[in-house]
Amino acid sequence: MSRSTVARSTPEDAEGPLRFGPFELDPERFELRRDGQPVPVEPRTFDLLRFLARNIGRTVTRDEIFHAVWQDRIVSDAALSSQIRAARRALGDDGETQQVIATVHGRGFRLRRQTTGSTEGDDAGTTGGAETGRKGLPTLVVLPCVSLDPDGRGTMLAQGMTEDIITALSKTRWLKVIPRRTAFALTRSGEEPAEIARAAGADYVVTGSVRRDGNRVRIAAQTIDAHDMRCLWSESFDRDMADIFELQDEIARLVSARVATELGITEQRRAVRQPRRNLGAWDLYQLGSLEFYRFTGDSNRRCQRLLRQALQQDPDFGSRHARLAYAMILEMVYFDGARDQAKMDEALDLALNGVACDDQDAGLFFALGRVRLARCEYQLAIDALEEALRLNPCHALSYCGLGDSLAYEGRLEEAIGQFQVAIELSPHDPFRWAFMSYRALAHLFGGEFDAAAHWARRATQVPNAHFWADANLVSALGHLGDRKEVAQAVEALKRARPDFSRSFARERLFYIKNPAQIDRLMEGLHRAGVDA
Repeated sequence: MSRSTVARSTPEDAEGPLRFGPFELDPERFELRRDGQPVPVEPRTFDLLRFLARNIGRTVTRDEIFHAVWQDRIVSDAALSSQIRAARRALGDDGETQQVIATVHGRGFRLRRQTTGSTEGDDAGTTGGAETGRKGLPTLVVLPCVSLDPDGRGTMLAQGMTEDIITALSKTRWLKVIPRRTAFALTRSGEEPAEIARAAGADYVVTGSVRRDGNRVRIAAQTIDAHDMRCLWSESFDRDMADIFELQDEIARLVSARVATELGITEQRRAVRQPRRNLGAWDLYQLGSLEFYRFTGDSNRRCQRLLRQALQQDPDFGSRHARLAYAMILEMVYFDGARDQAKMDEALDLALNGVACDDQDAGLFFALGRVRLARCEYQLAIDALEEALRLNPCHALSYCGLGDSLAYEGRLEEAIGQFQVAIELSPHDPFRWAFMSYRALAHLFGGEFDAAAHWARRATQVPNAHFWADANLVSALGHLGDRKEVAQAVEALKRARPDFSRSFARERLFYIKNPAQIDRLMEGLHRAGVDA
């Protein structure tokens, strides 16, 4: 509820017509006209429009609106939301596009100076906009978790979960996360999630609930597309209430990692639906990422072209530098790109430029660590990946990258632990085949051939898995000596990469530090009958 205010200024004071875009407000006749034609509007809505028009281009707070439009009456925030919707309808606007009346998160509303459908100039970028119109980073709002316990015992846990999830998601630098105070203030208005999302300018909404039963607790979370209120992801977690802070930390990490994965995939699919003419840098980056995760030679080259276009449009967004650097490295490791020192140097420059753009982004340090590994700068690679995890303990890719680097140092038990965390954090990750395949390689190096075969087999089941997963499975089975299964695995490897050979494998594994590890992989391939 809004608070009582001092008396309003005199709205009956004589004033001339107020004009904005094709609209004209005539205070003397209490009439709204568009292109000279009257537009029906209720008196309260007219007062609201007149106040906004008097302050065109300036953000006015909710309290100012209550003061000017409702005088001394105490009314709910829902009443204001209803009048904003009515005003937008009268102007041919809506809560998604907000081309005439803009919502400014946590502050109030602004009547745009330009009201012809353009959002350029001093009003650009103030709202999330419709799905087809957004060109920048997506915005997410986390609504307060709800306690479903009739006695309210879970309220404190629910509040703590909300804060921890917001904190964890804020470490994903390509997401704009609405601050806690703003999110809570919007929720207190009593509006539905769709209205709250529109008021916040959010593209995505995260909701959650908590239920307790004795010492057991079930925490549920879901991610919703704010444009059509479609559920993108939902999951529940059952835990014991042993340590409330450890519980909150664990669930917040899991929710953050999985939300980031799902929204990354959603943003890539969204970019595909955009018109191909005049694509913005964000959409070009997402299209490049989509090609990156196909893990083929052709898609890798398309990825690099798209990312270079994105960099031309916006050279200050670090993720584009980092993704391009990693794609260049994978071309030399996974595909047919020659090991070229000039490309290695360019990849390092790109990765360092990415970090320079934002030295708080875990994803940029992840890419730097992978470039360092390819350059055989082993300790620098580990340093970069450890920094990535310090910045964002929810970043699954960095656990995988660190595990890979530790494996080549012979620290196999530590490496396997890192792979396990990556798998648990992001079980639907586009890179999950690598989490499993690199883990299989670590088991292989340690002579644990059954475990190596298990994880390599799981990796090959992922639809976009690279042929290295098949190669690791063939080597593990070669050591185990199961002729029938070996034959099937070799056939699958040949389908994925017809010219695969042991010499090709040695050439592509140039970054492995310990020759004995390569020899163990080669021995398994030799026993499986793979050509030299």
